[in-house]
Amino acid sequence: MNRVLTLEFVRVTEAAAIKAGRLMGKGDKMGADQMAVDGMHSILKSVPIDGTVVIGEGEMDEAPMLYIGEHVGAGGTPVDIAVDPLEGTNLTAKGQDGSIAVMAIAGQGDLLHAPDMYMDKLCVGPRAKGCIDLNESVTENLRRIAEAMERGIDDLTVVILDRERHQDLMKECRNAGARIKLITDGDVSPAVDIGIEGSGVHVLMGIGGAPEGVLAAAALKCLGGDMQARLVPYTEEERKRCAAMGITDVNKVMTIDDLVKGDDCIFSATAITNTAMMPGIQYFGGGARTHSVVMRYKRGTIRFIDTFHRFRKEARWSIHL
Repeated sequence: MNRVLTLEFVRVTEAAAIKAGRLMGKGDKMGADQMAVDGMHSILKSVPIDGTVVIGEGEMDEAPMLYIGEHVGAGGTPVDIAVDPLEGTNLTAKGQDGSIAVMAIAGQGDLLHAPDMYMDKLCVGPRAKGCIDLNESVTENLRRIAEAMERGIDDLTVVILDRERHQDLMKECRNAGARIKLITDGDVSPAVDIGIEGSGVHVLMGIGGAPEGVLAAAALKCLGGDMQARLVPYTEEERKRCAAMGITDVNKVMTIDDLVKGDDCIFSATAITNTAMMPGIQYFGGGARTHSVVMRYKRGTIRFIDTFHRFRKEARWSIHL
């Protein structure tokens, strides 16, 4: 992939965030999601790629835009695309921290075509790379992570979605001595935080969406972190869906390289509300200010981008840094 594309993809997530951010705190999660889709699609169609959406808003009959299988771009490099125009719809609707517009891009066939179902995830940053094993107990994984990071388990903070299904997981983490940060929605943004030293969180554990798992894997791969995952089909229909997408062993523990293959991928995210690493969107007369992160695995680059957008050429405003 051409390195110039990294900034093109930032434009895509910025557009989604700017649109959706207008509905922050207004209680309209569906409206905010549609605004994000509209914004992302409007820019993505002009990017010089021959892209195929492999993770998107649903099947063709469920979503008019950014549906799985849709071809996007103005022509150019063949790529697979995973998108979540608004990760954290409830967070945006309630004006809470943690919502982002996000996408990942890799070569054709390099992103797992994850069905829309649940996935058990274990994510860590670079210092704990290579020491996790989803087949081991929670306690054993925490012990290994703490040892790799040269600290005690009681110095680890584990991010977990606040769901009833995670009661046993939370209990074992607490019994092992780890601290817990519960989140209500959106586990891609915390996965990014885990890969960045000094964010204050060290592990992400638990069951969340499989499509979001692929996005998290792309971010962690760019950051030098690690991830293992296993699909969690609850119904026979979900098992059939896995088979239809070429996944023959639903019990297989997938590594980060199973989730995101190849030697190149790009991850871009723009904050809609505040995240640990980025402030949310700020609007003012005639413009807005966004904060994004874009990473590329092949070159090992991680860029935080602070952008001022002028919506009207005649608008006059001052930039205060």
